[in-house]
Amino acid sequence: MDYPFLRACRGERVSPVPVWLMRQAGRYLPEYREVRGKDDFLTLCKTPELAAEVTIQPIDILGVDAAILFSDILIPLEPMGMGLSFSEGKGPILEPAVRDEKDVETLGGIDPDSDVPFVLETIRILRQELEGRVPLIGFSGAPFTLATYMVEGGSSKSFMHTKRMMYAAPRLFRELMAKITGVTKSYLEAQIRAGAQAVQIFDTWAGILGREDYREHVLPFVQEIVAHLKQAPDIPEVPVIYFILNGGHLLWEARESRADVIGLDWRTPIADAVKALGKDVVFQGNLDPCALFLSEERLKERISSILEQGRGAKAHIFNLGHGILPEIPPDKAKLMVSLVHELSA
Repeated sequence: MDYPFLRACRGERVSPVPVWLMRQAGRYLPEYREVRGKDDFLTLCKTPELAAEVTIQPIDILGVDAAILFSDILIPLEPMGMGLSFSEGKGPILEPAVRDEKDVETLGGIDPDSDVPFVLETIRILRQELEGRVPLIGFSGAPFTLATYMVEGGSSKSFMHTKRMMYAAPRLFRELMAKITGVTKSYLEAQIRAGAQAVQIFDTWAGILGREDYREHVLPFVQEIVAHLKQAPDIPEVPVIYFILNGGHLLWEARESRADVIGLDWRTPIADAVKALGKDVVFQGNLDPCALFLSEERLKERISSILEQGRGAKAHIFNLGHGILPEIPPDKAKLMVSLVHELSA
């Protein structure tokens, strides 16, 4: 089936504009919290039947135009040799942190079929359950974003350890990035083989870099992943979405990734992105997640403005500018989806 979301990814004008939400399976939904309350987060990610169940929930509840696999960007780091856990209030913890040459040498590659079979089985279940309804998006973290978690040992505000390695030991940093890139290529390829119909590469932390550092230390690895997915034998060519959080200063670089769709966060108006890159680019975004606290009237105005700006692009996929917040009332998310469809029909 030729779904509207996939047509938009390929650059076709679609009416109504397709819409989905980053983190659309999440804590803002009571149905998700009910499932999540029975198991810890990693168990939920690693149990295909449960991961598939929560992936489907927002399709039924919100009426979005695409499903995104329920998982976490850090999942492939465990089989590389990282200890991974999640702590309430602290977020992910990866240990031991990767800080020197020995740490990098210890990291291995992965065989997705044997190391993350639960991810692939979840995709296979979802393709059966979602057939004829909506397409399925697979995803991975981008190499730089994954590197920050590995080097910092978790989340960070300053990213001091990552930048110190990048500046003081550039050869070692390139070696780390190359290893992660190899894993990311095989991980996304396996998702596509299992049935993912599009993939998104999340570069959550690349926006902390200036253009010079991004071009030198990040862009070549993203380009390598995108090129691999488009040239790998025996897999269908699926759309690739590339999203940089806080990446308004990296628009040209994001386009040079050669991804099919450029995701924008809420800080960069789509009209500005179209002006910078031209009208032959497909953009995804980009409502501020907190704008879902607006009144219905104001939310309608904000959505209408984004849709109008999106008409200047080659094609537009509506989304939030980052993940939906746990505090958002589900009815507001549902309203957003219905307004996007209504105003762009």
